Order: sequence, then structure tokens, then C-alpha cells
Amino acid sequence: MSVIHQDHLIDSVADALQFISYFHPKDFVDAMHKAYLAEESQAAKDSMAQILINSRMCAEGRRPICQDTGIVTVFARIGMDVRWDAEMSVTDMINEGVRRAYKHPDNILRASILSDPLGARKNTGDNTPAVIHYEMVEGDTVDIELAAKGGGSENKSKMVMLNPSDSLVDWVVKTVPTMGAGWCPPGMLGIGVGGTAEKSAVLAKEVLMEPVDIHELMARGPQSKLEELRLEIFTAVNELGIGAQGLGGLTTVLDVKIKDYPTHAASKPVTMIPNCAATRHAHFVLDGSGAYLQRPPSLSDWPEIEWDVGPSARKVDLDTVTKEDMLDWQPGETLLLSGKLLTGRDAAHKKIQALLESGEGLPDGVDFSNRFIYYVGPVDAVRDEAVGPAGPTTATRMDKFTDMMLEQTGLIGMVGKAERGPSTIDSIAKHKAVYLMAVGGAAYLVSKAITNSKVVAFAELGMEAIHEFEVKDMPVTVAVDTQGQSVHTTGPEKWRGLIAEKIEVVAT
Repeated sequence: MSVIHQDHLIDSVADALQFISYFHPKDFVDAMHKAYLAEESQAAKDSMAQILINSRMCAEGRRPICQDTGIVTVFARIGMDVRWDAEMSVTDMINEGVRRAYKHPDNILRASILSDPLGARKNTGDNTPAVIHYEMVEGDTVDIELAAKGGGSENKSKMVMLNPSDSLVDWVVKTVPTMGAGWCPPGMLGIGVGGTAEKSAVLAKEVLMEPVDIHELMARGPQSKLEELRLEIFTAVNELGIGAQGLGGLTTVLDVKIKDYPTHAASKPVTMIPNCAATRHAHFVLDGSGAYLQRPPSLSDWPEIEWDVGPSARKVDLDTVTKEDMLDWQPGETLLLSGKLLTGRDAAHKKIQALLESGEGLPDGVDFSNRFIYYVGPVDAVRDEAVGPAGPTTATRMDKFTDMMLEQTGLIGMVGKAERGPSTIDSIAKHKAVYLMAVGGAAYLVSKAITNSKVVAFAELGMEAIHEFEVKDMPVTVAVDTQGQSVHTTGPEKWRGLIAEKIEVVAT
């Protein structure tokens, strides 16, 4: 019979969450590198290069892979013979571990969790509470799997109640394109099938804890119906040509995971949850011998990747750029931004809208005239940083505010990740504005281009406050030009056709 001490669980949770904030699993790094080497789309290859470089930088600097350090999900399997030396409940112990991890002074993690989700939506300040799933099992150990899941990928989760005779493959192939690029492909798809609606969702989340092993499966061949389905879906989704960051390419998913459970004869509940390019998960077992501390990997596990935007990249001075300057920017073109830009995301846009509707106007220090906005909620700085990791958030969430911003504030450009909706693209074209894309999953790399940061409005919103960033050679891609051409439409269309041609050549 094991005696598990309160501090041992707390310390193990805190250590694991700090660890996964800056160390990618080796299997993920290997899979991303394999995809990078095989990629033929230059835009997608550049994106994967930035993700891999960012991953190594985070391992070296021990800073977050992504500015969205996630909502914590825990699977706790507690042995029935375990005894506790504790004054707190297991839930309180786990949440105390989360609290300590996210407030660690040497590596502050972004607090993203809001209480009262239908009302005030107030930040809890320490990223608690975690979402915890318990299972009582045989034995005398405490087995913990945990993950820090980013909102961009979590928001793309899909659930359906299929008829028993419906094809899982057909549904996945039809559904993945509707997810857009906000989940930062290439990543993994976790698919849960069976049980009830909520059970399928738990299965999908749980199976994402497994290592990337699709290429090993290909080499040895499938040995079950689920493995056959994994390979079939993996191939079919990559043939869609969506590619890294939705720019078009050969690799959209690095792996497909499926877990099932017995279900009602009339039902086939299915949930699909994607993991993004900042996949973060860890596992540990407590047996009474003390806290479990994760073992750092060797830096030799990371490939040496060099990425240079090259002399063809257009340099843009954000302090002097005009709409006329932007007219010849081409979709897919790489820009290097220097100068000042303002930040803002969901909560800030909502407050701006309310101020404009009331006639009160924008706060002092906030002037969007002939300026760009960056959709970001950065991590707090530590030591000599100007700002912590500061990668883009999903731009699609700001679509509902875009026409207002372009019409009423004088804004001429936006920077974010993922695609824009049709009405937003129409608005961009109408106002001769542009939308630029930064790479999701490369937050620490992006932050190195930010030389100064200050909060200029809505400080009470925490990470959602409006900052003014000063940047130097910040790399971005023209995603929607002044004519309304979108690379998130043209890129996948092009590569879907090229992949189909390759398949036809092989078949003949």
C-alpha cells in the first residue's frame, strides 16, 4: 500500500506543466522534421522551419512554445489501495500544482482561464481550475496524464451523432476543411467513437496523449480495424492539400489517433479534436517514493534548421506605410515589419465597439489611423525580455469586428493566424486593407522581433489589454491582399490539384 504525500502530487503537477511549456515531445519533433524534409510547398516548408526553430529556441531558453499556454486537462487514475497523507482534496492538490506552474517567476505562463463564461468572463489569474477526469483503478499508484491545450485548436473540435451505417472516413474528410487553419496544422487528430456524446469527447482528448507513431504503423502494417482507419484517414486528410498553417502543402496531419468504446445499437457518437503545432502533454506515476520530476531531453534531439527569408522579402516601415504602398503586395509574399503596431483581441475589440457605439471614442493613446493591429495575447516578460512569447491568435474570431474597425478607426492592416471569412475578405477589399499572417506555433521566435512593449489601454484585461509593440524585421506573409485574394483559398486549391495529379501518375 502506497502513501502519497500532498506535496509530491502538487510538485509533480507543477513540474510537468513547466516542462511541457518549453519541451516538445521528441516524437512530435521527429514527425515535424520528417514532414519538413518531404514538403514541396515553399510557404508550408517555411512555416514548419519556423515551428522547428521555435521549438529548439524554447528548449534552450526554457520559455513557452506558444503564447497560449493552454487550459490544463488531467486524466487521474487513482489506485484503490492508495492512502493519502494530505489535508487537501485531490482536485485542490492538482489545482495548486497548476497555480504554482503558471506563476513560476522564472517562466511565467499566460493565465487564460475565465470564470463566469456566460457573464463577466473574469480571468482567474492563475489558470485554474483544471479540467480533471478521474478513474478508480486497481493497484496502489497514482497515474497522471496531463496536457495544456491551446484555445485555437480546442475551438476547432467537432462532434456529430452519426448513423451506425455512416462512414467515419467520409465525415472526417468532409469536416476537416471546415476547421480552417486556426488549429495550426500540421498537428494530430484525436478521434473518439462510441459510448455517449460526452464519452466520445473524453476519448478524443485522451487518445491525443499517445505518441506520434503513424510512420511506424505504416512500416509494419495495420493489425486491427482501428489501425486501418487511422491510415486511411491520415492519407485522405493529407490529400486535401490544406498544408502547414493552411497555406497549401503535402502535410496537414502528422498523425491520426482513434479510440473507441461500446455504444448503443442506434448510435455512433463521434468527436474529433485536433492538437496544434504546440502539442503539450506529459505522464507520470506516483508510487509513494516521492515527487516525479520530468527528465530534460538532449538538445541533440532537435534538428539543425536554418531559415532565411532571403533578399526577396519586402521590408515595411509600419510608421510610414500607406494604403497606396500596399497595392502591389502579393498573396503569399513575405514581409519584414519594422516600427510600431497596436495589439488587440476579442475582449479589446468588444470594448472598442462599445466605446464607438456610445460616442465616447477610443481611449487616449489608442489611434488606429493608418496603422496595423496584431491579434495577440502575449506572455508576461521575464528578465530582460521586452515581452514574453507573443505568437498570433486566430484572426477569424475578430471577423465580426473587422468591418467596424476598417470603417470607423482608420485601421489599414491586421496581423494574425488562420483564414478570414468571406464577408471579412470582402470588407478588406472594399477598404483596400490587408491581412498578414504570422506563424502559429512559433511564439518565442516571433517575440524576438519585438524590441519594446507597453500597455496603452484596458490594462484590466490582463493579457487581452491593448499593447503597443515596437518590432524589428517581424516576418509575416501576405494572406489577403488589397484585392481580396486569400492564400488560404488559393494555396489549398493549388496543392489539392497537384496531389491529385501525383496520385494519378502513380496509378497509371
